[in-house]
Amino acid sequence: MKKKIAILGSTGSIGTQTLQVIEAHPDLYEAYVLTANRQADLLVEQARRFHPAIVVIADESLYPQVNDALSDLPIQVYTGADALEQVVQNDEVDIVLTALVGFAGLRPTVAAIRSHKQIALANKETLVVAGELVTQLAVENRSAILPVDSEHSAIFQSLMGEDSDIEKIILTASGGPFRKFSMDELKIVTPAMALKHPNWDMGAKITIDSATMMNKGFEVIEAKWLFGVGADRIQVVVHPQSVVHSAVQFRDGAVKAQLGVPDMRVPIQLALSYPQRLQSDFDRLDWYHMADLTFEAPDMEKFRCLALAFEALQRGGTIPCVVNAANEIVNLAFRQEKCSFLEMADIIGETMQRTTFIAKPTLDDYFAIDAEARRIASELITRNS
Repeated sequence: MKKKIAILGSTGSIGTQTLQVIEAHPDLYEAYVLTANRQADLLVEQARRFHPAIVVIADESLYPQVNDALSDLPIQVYTGADALEQVVQNDEVDIVLTALVGFAGLRPTVAAIRSHKQIALANKETLVVAGELVTQLAVENRSAILPVDSEHSAIFQSLMGEDSDIEKIILTASGGPFRKFSMDELKIVTPAMALKHPNWDMGAKITIDSATMMNKGFEVIEAKWLFGVGADRIQVVVHPQSVVHSAVQFRDGAVKAQLGVPDMRVPIQLALSYPQRLQSDFDRLDWYHMADLTFEAPDMEKFRCLALAFEALQRGGTIPCVVNAANEIVNLAFRQEKCSFLEMADIIGETMQRTTFIAKPTLDDYFAIDAEARRIASELITRNS
């Protein structure tokens, strides 16, 4: 029987590649729910190609356009943020792939977990913001969370068949486009420069996060909740070639790593098919023509965002939520040329100091702190401009 997939964020990079995986295995998977925020034209195109039962366009102003374009098909069209929470609870849905960007992924992911769905997690911010609450809910509702991020999928694969303790997680990072830049060069980085990632094809927000290494910082926090290790047992290693996707060191000193070409379809497919591996025609590593593999320590002074993420993980409570909220604000501000590349970390750091701290937050607390941190970060951008 086919597994029915709800793709939250089907028009983004992860969403479109998930549809490629589904298309490659039409006997195994069905795109049952497709959702988008504002990309109405692409959502309509996907719906006409994959014939889902349900489509959601989050931006309510675009509902008439999408509804009219699909009126000749037996597809239910919904709109609004609340619709995302409702559709993931549909009894027909087997797997919810959360590919929404940022804080917006939290509510629908929680709703899916409470409905006992299997989660293919590409929205790392869900665990960054509310990792303790989300993982506890997953245990209580017997909802499996399988990682889609290439690094966390690599760790997951390295742990397959192991029952020994993790001594260390080695989380690899490409280093982004500015790995060799000096502080003076970083002062004049433009959005256009930052949007050119050397290895991966990602959306604008994640590409900027990769350039600042905040994306890697978020992955450190995500790894803590997925694999139950503290910050002292997570080591970030810069690996520019992006061949070793991450590794695990065990208590006897042995290290297992997962290698592959930079192709997100591999971890997406595994998250859908686990515990099986499916045949694919994805590119393979060419061992005889592989460039030299290099590894180095990240520069925490140049890439202060990574240091702030480690600090947030160590302080706990609502601090990771604050970091995520402030980062979303400065990331957009940088793309709009309202703050500089280096100012992003400064504003995040100051927001961390100014925002209310709650040691044991509820779900409602996270939303309140998120709003407060966004307001403070926005005020700091205005003050500095």
